Amino acid sequence: MDGLHLETVFNQDDWHWLESERRAELIEQLLGVGTALSGSYDLGELLNLILQKSREITCSDAGSLYLLDRSHETHMLLFKAAQNDSLLTASFREFAMPITPKSLAGYVAITGESLNLPDAYNLPPQVPYQLDRNFDRDFSYRTCSVLVLPMQNQNGEIIGVLQLLNRKVSPEAVITDKNALLVTQPYSQSEERIVRSLASMAAISIERNHLQESIEHLFEGFVKASVQLIEARDPITSGHSERVAKLTVTLSKEINAVTTGPMRSIQLSDRQIMQIRYASLLHDFGKLGVPEAILQKRKKLYPEQLEVIRHRFALAQRTLEMECAQAKFKYILEHPTHEGDRECQNCHQLEQLDTQVTQNIEQLNSYWELLLKVNEPEPWEEHSSEVLRPEVIDQLRAISEYSYLDVDGQLKPLISPEEMAQLMITKGTLTPAERLAVEAHVTHSYEFLKRIPWTPHLQDIPIIAYCHHEKLDGSGYPRALKQPDIPIQTQIITIADIYDALAAPDRPYKDAFPVETVLKIMRKEAAANKINRDLVDLFEQRQVYQVIGYSLPLLDEE
Repeated sequence: MDGLHLETVFNQDDWHWLESERRAELIEQLLGVGTALSGSYDLGELLNLILQKSREITCSDAGSLYLLDRSHETHMLLFKAAQNDSLLTASFREFAMPITPKSLAGYVAITGESLNLPDAYNLPPQVPYQLDRNFDRDFSYRTCSVLVLPMQNQNGEIIGVLQLLNRKVSPEAVITDKNALLVTQPYSQSEERIVRSLASMAAISIERNHLQESIEHLFEGFVKASVQLIEARDPITSGHSERVAKLTVTLSKEINAVTTGPMRSIQLSDRQIMQIRYASLLHDFGKLGVPEAILQKRKKLYPEQLEVIRHRFALAQRTLEMECAQAKFKYILEHPTHEGDRECQNCHQLEQLDTQVTQNIEQLNSYWELLLKVNEPEPWEEHSSEVLRPEVIDQLRAISEYSYLDVDGQLKPLISPEEMAQLMITKGTLTPAERLAVEAHVTHSYEFLKRIPWTPHLQDIPIIAYCHHEKLDGSGYPRALKQPDIPIQTQIITIADIYDALAAPDRPYKDAFPVETVLKIMRKEAAANKINRDLVDLFEQRQVYQVIGYSLPLLDEE
C-alpha cells in the first residue's frame, strides 16, 4: 500500500476518532507494513510478518493466520502461523482442519464476514460458531476480545483468515486467565476497517508469493523437461547435467564457507546459487542443435559406414576367389593333362594359385581386423596404449591403396579418403568438422537461453552457460576468452563439468578414471592455467566429488 490513497482506508468518523499524532503514527506504520510486505519472498516469513504488523497496529496480545487449501476435494484451513506475547514459550505446529461454521475461522472463511467479539466466552446463543477453549485451558490463558477477518484477493476470493486476540489496554500487559478481563478491551469498528484493509493488502502479497512460487515451479519443470529432452537426444551422457548441477551447487556452498585465502572474498547468495544451478542444468541444452548421429557417435566410423565397408571386404574376397577360380580354369584349358608328368606339373601350378589366393584373403582379413581395432576410440590418458603407432599408420596407408572390382566393373578404393580420415582420428571419435559441430552446442545454448525473459536475479544464466568451455589462458571456445572475462560462476561449472566428463562411467570412448587420476588431470589443467587452481584445490580438499551418485575406485584399488 502506498501513501497516496491511505485516506481511502478511513472514513470521516475515523479521522475524528484518531488524534493527529496517533494518525501520523498509524500512517507511518501502514507505510512500513506495505514496504515490509513488498520486500518479503519467503512465505513463512511473510505470514509471520503480516501477523506481527496486524498485532502491532491493534495492540493485540496474540493472533493466528490460516490459509485456504483448495487442493483437496474437501477444502481445508491450514493453520500456518501463531504468535502470543504472553506465552512466548508456547510452541505452535502447522495443521489442517475442515472448514466448518462451528469454528470462528471456519465461519469467516465460509461467509466472508468479519467477527468482532468483545468477549469470546459470552456469545449470543443463536450464532453457529464458538470458541475452542482447549488452548486457554492447557496454557492457563483467557481469550477475551477477538477480531477475525477474511483475507481476500483482488477478485474478492477468500484465500485465508486473520485472527487477532485480546486487544490490550497497555502494550506491556501480560495476560493470564486471572487478569484478562482487566487488561483487554474490545476492538473498535475503525480498527476493524483498518485491519480488514491491511488483510486485503496482505492477501495480495500472499498471492504474489504464491505466483512467484508457481513461476519457480513452472521454470523448474521446464528445466527438468529440457534436461530430459537433452538426454533423450544424447543418452550416452544421461544424468550428466544433473550431476554437474549437484557438484556445482556443492562447490558454491563450500566457497561461501571459506574464511581465508583468495576465495574468502567470494560470497554467493541463495539467488546466485539458484542461478548457477539452472545454468548448470541447461549448459548443454544447445546439443539439441547438434545432429543426433554425431552426438551418439560411439566409434570413429558410423555403424552404417562400417556395414558398407564390411560388404566391400566381402565383395573383395569373393572377387579374389572368383579370380583364382577363373585363373585355374584358364590354366586347365590351356594345359590339358594327357601325360602323367604333365598332370603333376598342373597340380603344382594349381596349388600355387590356391596358396596365392589364401595369402591374399588372409591379408584382407588382417586389414579388416586392423580396421576394427583402429575404429575403437583412442583413450584419453597419455599413458594409455597407442593404437596408431607408426607401423599401424603404414598398414592403414596400405589399406587406403587397396582397390577392389565393384559390381559395375569399376576399380574402387576399399576405404574411401573420408573413411580413412575418420580412422586416423587420434583421440575420441570425432573428426575436426564433427568436433566443431559439437562445440557449436555452447552457441546454440546461448542463442536459446538469451531469448527467455529472465527475471533480474536469473538474467546472467545465458552468459554463464555460454562460457563453460572457455579456458583461463584463452585456449577455450567459442570466443577464446581469458580469466577476467569468464564469470566466476562459469569457472565453478567448468570444474564440475570436467570432473564428471572424466569420472563418469557411461562414456563409450573411455573407461571411468579413478578419483586420483581425475584429480591429477584437473591439477595438471590448473597448473597450465586452463582452469581455476583455487577452485580445484577447494574441490579436492572438501571432497566435493562425493556428492554425486556413482562411486569410483581409488588408484590402489585398480
